[in-house]
Amino acid sequence: MRLAFNPMRTLLITGPGGSGRTTVAAATALTAAREGTPTLVLSADRTDTLGAALGTATGAEPVRVAPDLTAWRPDAAAGFRADLAAFQDRAAGVLDLLGAARLDAEEVTPLPGAEELALLRALRDAALSERFELLVVDLPPAPQALALLALPAELRRYLRRLLPPERQAARALRPVLGRLAGVPMPAEWLYETASRWDVELAAVEAVVADPGTAVRLVAEPGPAGLDAVHGVALGLAVRALPLESLVATRVLPEAPADSWLAGPVAQQRKALEEWRQTYTVHPAAHLGRDPRGPDDLAALAVPGADPASVPVEWPVTDRLAEDGVLVWCIPLPGAVREELDLVRRGDELVLTAGPFRRIVPLPSALRRCTVDGAALRDGELRIRFAPDPALWPRER
Repeated sequence: MRLAFNPMRTLLITGPGGSGRTTVAAATALTAAREGTPTLVLSADRTDTLGAALGTATGAEPVRVAPDLTAWRPDAAAGFRADLAAFQDRAAGVLDLLGAARLDAEEVTPLPGAEELALLRALRDAALSERFELLVVDLPPAPQALALLALPAELRRYLRRLLPPERQAARALRPVLGRLAGVPMPAEWLYETASRWDVELAAVEAVVADPGTAVRLVAEPGPAGLDAVHGVALGLAVRALPLESLVATRVLPEAPADSWLAGPVAQQRKALEEWRQTYTVHPAAHLGRDPRGPDDLAALAVPGADPASVPVEWPVTDRLAEDGVLVWCIPLPGAVREELDLVRRGDELVLTAGPFRRIVPLPSALRRCTVDGAALRDGELRIRFAPDPALWPRER
């Protein structure tokens, strides 16, 4: 099945808990809409914090809250109940054989993580729409957001390992397995379900990996914010997600040296100066209250999406170096040598950097090589691959 997306930009908003992510998402979307960009803003919060920031209620269906601005807060409970009902219908034969009693939709409570899964599905549906040019996504706090963005690729990998797409073997074994288990084996149903899940996950994965997708990080300047941004930046690099900009929230105004605000202001200025050495920083002023409504959001002066942001890539040299070695360069800002781990597993590379881990399929050229060493220099991991003479084409 071919997946086609319109050339829409996607801006993923995340940051430490309590940093003002939802407010920044609302302000970003409002600015873009006022600039004439048809914009959709998504949030997975169970409570309507997005609606509180926008000054109008949002709900299970997309609602137009301003010219060129639509807000949507998917109903995780309704989606979970619908999925369960569909699952019970497809598995009716097996459930009847086991004598299982079906669950009614009214008695079902969404499991933990239902909001995040509803957000991923909404992200897929929004990408298939032709109504919008910008999608702003209010993600959970950074650690959960990074895990959520990795979920589609990881689940697809699990499905391919547990239920490989080659069905012929399963068809041939189905009668044997049925006799051994004593009940009919729903092999076809199982593979059809896995195939449908794979298509849905591939659609979400395509949105996350699209060159038009970037992350806008939100943090309050200060010691805690510095540590949080340092960790999130490493996680984004491991996931190869581009960081479009950093919004510094609740920035205090200048204060006299003898004021009690002088200390906090100095801490904020130090953090801002450090961030500006690495990131594009947008300061959002402290309004003295929680921003509510379009006027407050406009006062934050948060820009819309930056069309000039460049995605992060993991380049591989396209030719052999003079010493006969291919080098794979992976940017890992903030990585610590002692917390790095690399494992070659077949045609995959398992990369661990601190608390973050990613399993990456090797490009075809590197699958015919052996790992010759690795080094971390200036925030970049350089992995050396030497061609395997048994697999590499010989020159004539």
